[in-house]
Amino acid sequence: METPEETAEPARHTGIAAEDWERASTDPQYRAAVVDLLGALAYGELAAFERLAEDAKLAPSLEDKAELAKMASAEFGHFERLRDRLAAIDAEPTAAMEPFAAALEEFHRQTAPSDWLEGLVKAYVGDSIASDFYREVASRLDSDTRALVLQVLDDTGHASFAVEKVRAAIEAEPRVGGRLALWARRLMGEALSQAQRVVAERDALSTMLVGGLADGFDLAEVGRMFSRITEAHTKRMAALGLAA
Repeated sequence: METPEETAEPARHTGIAAEDWERASTDPQYRAAVVDLLGALAYGELAAFERLAEDAKLAPSLEDKAELAKMASAEFGHFERLRDRLAAIDAEPTAAMEPFAAALEEFHRQTAPSDWLEGLVKAYVGDSIASDFYREVASRLDSDTRALVLQVLDDTGHASFAVEKVRAAIEAEPRVGGRLALWARRLMGEALSQAQRVVAERDALSTMLVGGLADGFDLAEVGRMFSRITEAHTKRMAALGLAA
């Protein structure tokens, strides 16, 4: 997750973004897009919980282990809110999450960290890119759904924790920086590819982004969106003390 000052500012839109859920959900295609979005987010939060719990096993101290366990608990709380929201809008939560499970599991399989520091960088980089993407999408949502999405994207404390630990490790052993910079670049590529696949494979979500559910968003804007996400990543790498 990212700190607010590091987040790319998403484009703002009118149309559906000015409506509440009750009015916006009368459009079946919009409703399908929201179910997809909440399903993807819910599975992502569940996966983040599992990953942080696993990373805690690699922690070098009991203090670090407890800190990661607390963050994992916060991620699970986010998952529960999304699950409950899906149920509240008469969408079966497991069915909503299922289409995104394989892609996310493949991402985590291809980017399994080899040590504690790589795990910290992965959570910081991967979660932040995902958050940037979902914040961009949130600008196209009805007011009720947008509020929920922004709430579950709140930083659980991992950003400052990761920055502190990674910068300390680089200061103690400067050559670690080169390895972690390469790792971060790999994560960036994989995370962006995953985001693009999510958009391409889900018709309702892609329609929301390229036009058809609201005005003002076209393919060129999608390109600018990913450029903003890349720029935010560069700032985060600087905060970590790594070259992007």
